[in-house]
Amino acid sequence: MSYQPHGEYDGRPRYAQQHYPEPDEYRARGRRDERTADTIANLIRVIVGLVTLVFALHVLFVVLDANHHNGFVHAIYVLAKALVLGLGDVFTPDDALIGVIMNYGLAALVYAVVGHLIIRALRR
Repeated sequence: MSYQPHGEYDGRPRYAQQHYPEPDEYRARGRRDERTADTIANLIRVIVGLVTLVFALHVLFVVLDANHHNGFVHAIYVLAKALVLGLGDVFTPDDALIGVIMNYGLAALVYAVVGHLIIRALRR
């Protein structure tokens, strides 16, 4: 008759049974972390895309001299002003139209590059 400890015995010492998860649990935890990172990366991609769209619409409305009393045009103007984060007056050419195109284009480029770097870091 051989000694059988209480419960099932799989050949590992008792401390290993209690403290270390199985390799499958490690893999499952890694998959969850990857899915979370992918979800965050996709969310950042959508946000950066929407901000870039706001800047493009603002530039388009300025170039085409859209009606500022229209609610949608005004909302885009307010959003663009809030999201430009100090980049709205980097370039100050004599022509204000060119200034808007350059400044808001720069802001869109900065958002796109920073967003891409964050997404790339999350996917590692």
